[in-house]
Amino acid sequence: MNRREYLRSAAGLAAVGTVGLAGCMGGSGGTGTLATHVSDQPGDIGDFESLVVTVSEVRIQPADGDLITESVDDVTADLTNLQGDKQKLVAQSELEPGEYEHVHLGISNVEGTLSDGSDAAVDTAGEAGLKFQTFVVDGEESETFEIRSDETTSFTADFTPVKQGGSGSYVLRPVADEVTVAYEEVTATTSA
Repeated sequence: MNRREYLRSAAGLAAVGTVGLAGCMGGSGGTGTLATHVSDQPGDIGDFESLVVTVSEVRIQPADGDLITESVDDVTADLTNLQGDKQKLVAQSELEPGEYEHVHLGISNVEGTLSDGSDAAVDTAGEAGLKFQTFVVDGEESETFEIRSDETTSFTADFTPVKQGGSGSYVLRPVADEVTVAYEEVTATTSA
């Protein structure tokens, strides 16, 4: 067997193995939905007239798999309008059922206007965006959450601007005890 035939054979076996493994994932064969929302925990948000974040991607880490990256069509959310129980849906993703370890929001832009009308310097903690890895699930703190077959898992990423000393700049920080996960069964509807 020459090198070219060997490579074709190896590629074919790899493809068959991948398809076989994909069929074993997820248990019941259905998918679940991850609905990702954003909200704002009170902090230094009172300093702002508006604080608009642009979410460009959501990265989800399965407990036993590769990182999943979902592109988002640059959804904007003004955090000054999302205080308390208010939230905004920024993405919905169909995922395999199972345990997940963290959700990471890719923030492509932040524009802040302070209450006095001046521009605010607001950044995320580094280039990495905002990573959420501790959740409140059914009232209890957890380091994982589930995607359940034929259910919607509502993930609410709560973060707040924090003033940085005397510099006058702000950084967006996740608020771990306000990051919630809730489950909702999806019911099928039929039209008569």
